Amino acid sequence: MIITRTPLRISFAGGGTDLPSYYRTYGGGAVTSAAIDRYVHVLVNDKFDRSIRVAYSRTENVDRLEDLQHPLVREALREVGVTEALEIHTIADIPSEGTGLGSSSTFTVGLLNALYAHRGLLRDPAQLAEEACRIEIDRVGGTVGRQDQYIAAFGGVQYFEFQPDDSVRVSPIPLAAVDREALSDRISLFYTGITRRAEGILRQQSSRTETNRDALGRMRELAGTARSAIVRRDWEGLGAVLDEGWRLKRGLSDGISSSDIDRSYARAREAGAWGGKITGAGGGGFLLFLHPPERSRQIADALSPMERLPVRITPEGSRILFVGR
Repeated sequence: MIITRTPLRISFAGGGTDLPSYYRTYGGGAVTSAAIDRYVHVLVNDKFDRSIRVAYSRTENVDRLEDLQHPLVREALREVGVTEALEIHTIADIPSEGTGLGSSSTFTVGLLNALYAHRGLLRDPAQLAEEACRIEIDRVGGTVGRQDQYIAAFGGVQYFEFQPDDSVRVSPIPLAAVDREALSDRISLFYTGITRRAEGILRQQSSRTETNRDALGRMRELAGTARSAIVRRDWEGLGAVLDEGWRLKRGLSDGISSSDIDRSYARAREAGAWGGKITGAGGGGFLLFLHPPERSRQIADALSPMERLPVRITPEGSRILFVGR
């Protein structure tokens, strides 16, 4: 039996420039993001008979790999070379889809890590991230970026540069434990109660890349500004980056924001938030805010009845928790 634990993520700036439609054409993209202590656990175990059983929001039990309907599981098994006699279970700390915290890519990275460990093999974070990208983008054909796979694999706080040749440069942003805690104290996530499939929003955004070229170029620059603010421990400056990035992001495509989201954002700002954004592609999921730690209660009151999700930044990426019979 193998159990892996892989973190979800928040991004501070640059989201959207990790889409192939942008970074392949306009000289590359950049994203600054962080792993958080909310996870997807994947359990892989031998099965007595030769069938494959996969339990997620539903349960599949098939005799042939080709009959699996979950595309990420099917292609991950193909990637690793496992075709039979396996049982896979997943447990997520949040709803598995539509929350904007990168859950699909987190799951793919954690599953690959578990499957390789089951075969007695280890893959480094870069290999796990690249294989997860290949599965999600090339094999499944999703309109997704590349930041989620990399932050899930590496963990910590990272500055990613996405090159036109599909290579990714990973630059860890050094934070001592005390500074990581200081940043965590200034982060709040609020669940909007709305889940949505990112695919449609990202597909429209991808089709409008040329129209949004200037905005995306500025968002790429903001990823570097966010990195600099973190290095300087300028948390208020980081909040200002989020605020500018959100105003740019809202104009990239329809459905990223809504009147309810806009009103909630305005209330949080009035209650003392330096800046924020909707997580992921937009349209729902979580609202992320940067704020003085002493304003967290006022912001929570302003956004009631939204539920606040307590999170901390974690330095760990995907890891193997348990290996046993």
